Amino acid sequence: MAKTNSGRFFEDYSVGQVLQHAVPRTVTDGERAMYHALYPARHALYSSDEFARASGLPQSPLDDLAAFHVVFGKTVPDVSLNAVANLGYAEGRWLKPVYAGDTLRSESEVIGIKQNSNGKTGVVYVRTRGLNQRDEAVMEYVRWVMVRKSDLSAPAPEAVVPQLKKALEPSDLVIPQGLNFSNYDFAQAGEAHRWGDYEIGEKINHVDGVTIEEAEHMLATRLWQNTAKVHFDLTFRPEGRLIYGGHVISMARALSFNGLANAQMIVGLNGGAHANPCFAGDTIKAWSEVLDKAETGVPGVGAIRLRLVSTKGGEPFELKNEDGRYMPGVLLDLDYWALMPI
Repeated sequence: MAKTNSGRFFEDYSVGQVLQHAVPRTVTDGERAMYHALYPARHALYSSDEFARASGLPQSPLDDLAAFHVVFGKTVPDVSLNAVANLGYAEGRWLKPVYAGDTLRSESEVIGIKQNSNGKTGVVYVRTRGLNQRDEAVMEYVRWVMVRKSDLSAPAPEAVVPQLKKALEPSDLVIPQGLNFSNYDFAQAGEAHRWGDYEIGEKINHVDGVTIEEAEHMLATRLWQNTAKVHFDLTFRPEGRLIYGGHVISMARALSFNGLANAQMIVGLNGGAHANPCFAGDTIKAWSEVLDKAETGVPGVGAIRLRLVSTKGGEPFELKNEDGRYMPGVLLDLDYWALMPI
């Protein structure tokens, strides 16, 4: 029996499978420092213990996307080792803050499969949960990936495509216990714009740009133990190692600080698409659109629904062409809920 793992192929998945992902990870303050070294992340709640305590939390948590990357990385050997591309996200919720000293593990359930018409690949849908050392769920999300077939003669399975919410309702969002923005320090946060200053339909150009470096991308994928071949092995994709989509998400989120410095915590992921591939040398910029707003009932805390778009070239606020296809310069289209002081 072979002792090495070549990863699952499309024909190895079936609806209802539960995948227990290996190698739990204890996160430390070093994880946060490394995250802030990789990205220009400046949101105050994740930068300062004192700011976090003034907001009702015991200390500064690990950045929401850093926690996401840890949980996501665990799933790669079982879900996307042989993936062609990660296609999208839905129904993502951050359920508990992650603090230094927490140990995270991941588990996934296959909730859908559909072979593509070319007979060489198929789409696999999984619902993943990240759990801490107390077996408490800290986050959950659905993603779907295009995976290669190994045996092209394997019969196509019955197609099962899950019905997913187009967007989370404000009532679906979980506000961290104790969070309170009643005494929010706008000067320390970096901007004066509060929840009431944003209008539905408003678009914000975040202005700044960052050139993606090969070394940073490789460091990020190793940090989160993301072993997908398209990110590591240049012989697997000779035109260039594909930049991990989460790297683009984190960079765009960090760039959004300029104009959304007070969108402190991501608590919901409604949907997302990696519209076009990103490679080292691409210079990415970002813009946002306010899609919705809601009160939470928590003192001083409002919820704001944002579309975050990352681009490589092109004008801000360009998204799709007349045929409804993403413009070639669009890398990421992410729809999420964040918490902001009222």
